[in-house]
Order: sequence, then C-alpha cells, then structure tokens
Amino acid sequence: MEPLVVKVWIFLFGMAVGSFLNVCIYRLPRSLSLIHPRSICPSCQSKIAFYDNVPVVSYLWLRGRCRHCGTAIPLRYLLVELVSGLFALSVFAHYGLSWEGLFLYGLVSALIVITFIDLDHQIIPDVITYPGIAIGFLASFVLKHITYKESLIGMILGGGILLLIAWGYYLLTKKEGMGGGDIKLLAMIGAFLGWKAVIFTIFVGSAIGTVAGIVLAIRTNGGRRLAIPFGPFLGIGALLFLFFGPQILGWYVALMGWKP
Repeated sequence: MEPLVVKVWIFLFGMAVGSFLNVCIYRLPRSLSLIHPRSICPSCQSKIAFYDNVPVVSYLWLRGRCRHCGTAIPLRYLLVELVSGLFALSVFAHYGLSWEGLFLYGLVSALIVITFIDLDHQIIPDVITYPGIAIGFLASFVLKHITYKESLIGMILGGGILLLIAWGYYLLTKKEGMGGGDIKLLAMIGAFLGWKAVIFTIFVGSAIGTVAGIVLAIRTNGGRRLAIPFGPFLGIGALLFLFFGPQILGWYVALMGWKP
C-alpha cells in the first residue's frame, strides 16, 4: 500500500476515534453509558442519524447546526475529531504501524478526553486514570519503549510528587490546592512514559500553566480569581515529551552547557 494511502487511512481512523472521544467527553462526567442510547441532540433530543455522525464531513455539511432544530453544534466537536486525526498521523510518523504506536495513541486519546473534561467540569474521571495506570504498567512488560522498572518508578514518582505538594499546600494554607485527579493523572503518565516524563511533564506543565494564569489575570484586570485546572497542562507536558522529549532535553542540556 502506498505511503500516502496509509496516511489517509490513519487520519480517517484518528478522526473516527475522535468522534468517540467526543462521546466520552460529553457522557463520562454525566455518568452516562458510552454505548446506549444512541447520540441525540442535547437541545431538541432528536436522534442523530448515522449520516450526520460522519467525522468532520457531517459538521461541515450541516454548517455546524442540528439538522432538526438548527441549534449550533459546538466547534469543539470538529476540533476534537481533527486533532485526534492529526495525533494519529503524528504517532504513526514516530512509531509506525506497531503495538507501541497503538498503545501510545491510546494514551494520547485519554489525554484529549481528560483535557476537555477538566476544562469543563474541573474533574478527571477515575474511570480513565485507574485503568490507565494498570494498562501502562502491564504493557511495560511486553513493549519496547519502556521497561517495567521505568514504568513502576514513573507511576510512584508521578503520584508521589503531586501528593506531597498537595499535602504541603494543605498544611500551609488549610485549603485544598491540588485535586486527587491530577495526582492519578500524573501517575498514569508515569506508568506509560516513565520517570523522565514525570519530571518533564511537571516542569513544562507548571511553566505553561503559570503563563496561562498570568494571561488570565491580565485579561480580568486582577478581578475575580479563576480556578484553572492543572490537568490540561499536565496533558500538554506529556504530549510534548512523547513527541519532542529527546530534542527538548538535548536543547536544554546544550543551553546549560552540561556535558553528557
């Protein structure tokens, strides 16, 4: 099969997965089944026909509106499908058609769902992180990109660091500053990617989160305090490590003048 044809099929596969991720993003925080009932319009409750559920194409054909009531469909549905397709291509470019690639695309998909749920509801579902921790660790026994020791250390370090930060913050302020979902999310990232990814993710996620917090503070002119979920920034850090970790670490080492 020609390389271009393979890439097209992978992109289509990724968009189809993105359509399912949209279902997860909407239903998981509402404790709804992912299988039953079939998709409906949240506004008019009309069932969505299969031909209106074709990733990206249906959204564009319907001009982003429900066929029955005309209510606008959030642009995010289109965005998730496109992003999922692009990530599928990115994973393929780095890992090819392999079990490692499929495994890591599963991590990417989980991070997409977690990011949007955390942005909307400030929660990270245990139904994703608990199985993710177990899958990440068990897969390390058979996949080549990580050893079971790296996975175990990453899992313990990931959960342990944020747990210590949460305890320390509570002791100092008597307030909760770090959600349990973030702790389990970083443990899951460590189980999939190892301890180096944990350190990288915390550093990069904190840096990006700080910048985002400053920007929001400026835009609100120091007004009401906004609760900014940390999960999306941890997800960004993990994705950067997955695709660009060695290059970024190499650049940082060169910048600091360290010798390997």
